[in-house]
Amino acid sequence: HVQLVESGGGSVEAGQSLSLSCAISGYTVTNGCMGWFRQAPGSEREGIASIHASSGSTYYAESVKGRFTISQDNFKNVLYLQMNKLKLEDTAMYYCAADQYHCALRTVYNYEGQGTQVTVS
Repeated sequence: HVQLVESGGGSVEAGQSLSLSCAISGYTVTNGCMGWFRQAPGSEREGIASIHASSGSTYYAESVKGRFTISQDNFKNVLYLQMNKLKLEDTAMYYCAADQYHCALRTVYNYEGQGTQVTVS
């Protein structure tokens, strides 16, 4: 049973930072892709960051480039998203995801978490 569980969301003021974590169990991403996407109310999903599990290559949306950093702990099977200089428009539900397919800024993966809310005011 594959399970992805996000944590670390919350409410912060603009300019502050948050760090999200995603614990992955029941699945080891050896040569696939892990990523984060977000969805604000009334908006479509936006792929914001992804990382290739084996090469470590990363991909970022222009909206977060230079402010967000995606990383992985392969030993612990945990995915992270460090978010700095948060803006009002970063307010959304943030989801982690993973599968064995190509790595890019995707919004659909085989395995997705339930999401964690980030609110910036």
